[in-house]
Amino acid sequence: MGKFSVIVFAAGFAFSSGTMAGQHMPKDVYEAEKDRIEREHKAEKERCDSLAENAKDICLAEVKGREEVAKAELEAKYEPSKENRYKARAAKAEADYAVAKERCDDQAGNAKDICLEEAKAAEAAARANAKRAN
Repeated sequence: MGKFSVIVFAAGFAFSSGTMAGQHMPKDVYEAEKDRIEREHKAEKERCDSLAENAKDICLAEVKGREEVAKAELEAKYEPSKENRYKARAAKAEADYAVAKERCDDQAGNAKDICLEEAKAAEAAARANAKRAN
């Protein structure tokens, strides 16, 4: 997760500095980035194949989440708008929730129920923060 956090921070920094400056991304750069995101998603997804059971489910949720966030951030860079910036933040909230739900599957009974409630509350808070950030 440490490496992922650094990547997310770097991507977030690039995302925020690019859109804050109001720079628009050329279409050829946009298309190249879309292709890169898809290639990385495919490679990361293949790495999950070596895992089993819930570890594989968690891995797949993380990979899908990173892809969705990267796509949303790319859209916000390509077509900077309040709505696209919100969509990027909402994608992050959704991705975090999907991973949290999968992690909750490792628990049972009341502990799992509490875990799911906490995950849902964290998603709701992240979505509220995303709306306020606009």
